Amino acid sequence: MRLLLDTHVLLWWLANDPHLGEEARAGISDPGSAVYVGAATVREISIKRVLGKLDAPSDLLSQIELNRFEQLSMTVSHARAAGALPRHHDDPFDRMLVAQAMAKGLTLLTRDSRMGLYGVGVLAA
Repeated sequence: MRLLLDTHVLLWWLANDPHLGEEARAGISDPGSAVYVGAATVREISIKRVLGKLDAPSDLLSQIELNRFEQLSMTVSHARAAGALPRHHDDPFDRMLVAQAMAKGLTLLTRDSRMGLYGVGVLAA
């Protein structure tokens, strides 16, 4: 399985939060899975930490590496695709994740039911 983690899923995983369902945990921990964290997710967490809206690990990049998650950079093509998506969702970070999941053939691991409206593969968190 090739998974792209939504922001809340990454934070739940790192905190061992019980909100993260068993199927999601199994997908992330499966040695055969490739698990990706997008640059948009790291940016969202960084912005919200600075604004005091989110309590997140200060060593986020170390945690991503420790968990052996793949880092997914943002490209101009991803940005253009995110901007061209229908307005099912107004969150620019989520729209970027959808565009990247579509471009890379990844399944988006999220609790946000609106993500499925884009026709991208979704695994419920």
